[in-house]
Amino acid sequence: IMTIKSSKAQAALEFLTTYGWAFLVILIMIGALAYFGILTPSKILPDRCNFGVEFQCLDYQIAATGNTFKIRLKSNVNEPTDVSAITLKTESITAYACTTAPANPTGWKSGEIKELTWALCNSGAAGLVSGEKGKVLVSIKHNTVASGATYTKEVKGEAFSSVI
Repeated sequence: IMTIKSSKAQAALEFLTTYGWAFLVILIMIGALAYFGILTPSKILPDRCNFGVEFQCLDYQIAATGNTFKIRLKSNVNEPTDVSAITLKTESITAYACTTAPANPTGWKSGEIKELTWALCNSGAAGLVSGEKGKVLVSIKHNTVASGATYTKEVKGEAFSSVI
């Protein structure tokens, strides 16, 4: 009776050991794929630029080599708009700061396109590396000319692109 019980225990132990080794090999393979960047989904994702309905993103560029950020926006607000502030940031702990910022558009008419360029930015410190994908979060505070600055609204958007 004792030999039957021990052979069942040995079979169960061998079963668990075999599956344990197989599980360990799978974990090592997943670790190797992640280490070499094959499992990085951001490399596969397409470039995009999203904003609220108030502004339409037409073109954008994140440049680490020139330390610039450029964006072309079209106003979809039905009346002339004044922009009081445009702020940029990244998902990095270090703040994305640019020494030279464009003037805030005033009297921005509906359908009018503005090209905005920030220069002398700390792209590398803010996590924007040339050849990789990067995301810049843009916040625009604006109000219609007729309403005045007491009725300020905020629109948030993002530009996700390959950094050049």
